[in-house]
Amino acid sequence: MGIESLLVILIIGAIAGWLAGLIMKGYGFGLLGNIVVGVVGAFVAGLIFPVIGLGFGGGILGAVVHATLGAVILLFLIRLVKRV
Repeated sequence: MGIESLLVILIIGAIAGWLAGLIMKGYGFGLLGNIVVGVVGAFVAGLIFPVIGLGFGGGILGAVVHATLGAVILLFLIRLVKRV
């Protein structure tokens, strides 16, 4: 993996984490936290979505949508765990 790929992963993770924080109302974690939430959310979505048959195509926009939905799922799970 080249430095360009790593940079794209971090940028998509930051955008996805930021969007997920906006969607989940108040669950943003700052720049570094949003990157982590976005990247982990993309990983979660990569595990879940193929099993249920969801695909968003290729490209940057598809990657951002994919990672954002995964990050929203991750933030929802974090919210559930914090309540208990």
